[in-house]
Amino acid sequence: MNASTTAPLPYRYRSADDAIDLFAHIHPADGPPLLLMHGLTRNGDDFDPLVPRLAGRYRLIVPDQRGRGRSGHDPDPSRYRPDVYAADMFRLLDNLGIDRVALIGTSMGGLMAMLMAFQAPERVAAIVLNDIGPELDPVGLRRIQGYVGPAKSFADWDEAADACAAINATAFPDFGPADWLAFARRTCRMERDGRIAFAYDPAIADSIGGDTPGTVPPDLWPLWDALSATPTLVVRGALSDLLSPATVAEMARRHDGPFVAQDVPRRGHAPLLDEPEALAAITPFLSRWWPA
Repeated sequence: MNASTTAPLPYRYRSADDAIDLFAHIHPADGPPLLLMHGLTRNGDDFDPLVPRLAGRYRLIVPDQRGRGRSGHDPDPSRYRPDVYAADMFRLLDNLGIDRVALIGTSMGGLMAMLMAFQAPERVAAIVLNDIGPELDPVGLRRIQGYVGPAKSFADWDEAADACAAINATAFPDFGPADWLAFARRTCRMERDGRIAFAYDPAIADSIGGDTPGTVPPDLWPLWDALSATPTLVVRGALSDLLSPATVAEMARRHDGPFVAQDVPRRGHAPLLDEPEALAAITPFLSRWWPA
């Protein structure tokens, strides 16, 4: 199937707890299914740079997690947690008749990938973790806590792009105005009054606050140890303040199965995954462990 002529199909479904309506884009293909899961304040559009590199070879499922993008907001913010998101993802896969899948998870999406592989190892063929692991650097965690919060809006897309740059400039030091505008259009949405706002429920801030945030379980190493047979690729931004080289090295030491690690230069948290170094790792990894 030719990716250039195949438009993504919108797909709506109910959450695992039947509480809210959720949204995903499905990119049809004859190849095996690949589930792409975004980070805390992002949505499925975060994978727009990567999708063209994989579409046509894989059946891509790209959801907006609850409280993000085109999915409904949860009236109970305590449910903004990886275990709840993972249950939603299993519901989505069940609805689509998918028994086995490979996972790509950015940041929070990577935590979900690890949890899903732990809960149902027979359903997960391989996982790609984008700048995330079982131990998070407190520096990066505090940075994320600092910008997730009360709703903000912007007069136009240029102002939104400036806001995105102010938050993420250290992660993408080579970005220019056009890059930040594209970033804003993936991360924000236009409200009914014509103003631009980040495309997430501000209440997700409740899940990331404090010394023991609900979004990050307190000790993920036992979870990681349970995944030692799962083929895993870790993509790390070389400038990352969330995933340290020491953590990646420990992940490799404790992993008995296939394990690959790749740094992406001039990227912090988190790479877009369309970088040459990221693609040079992702493409052969998937070809080996989840061949199209």
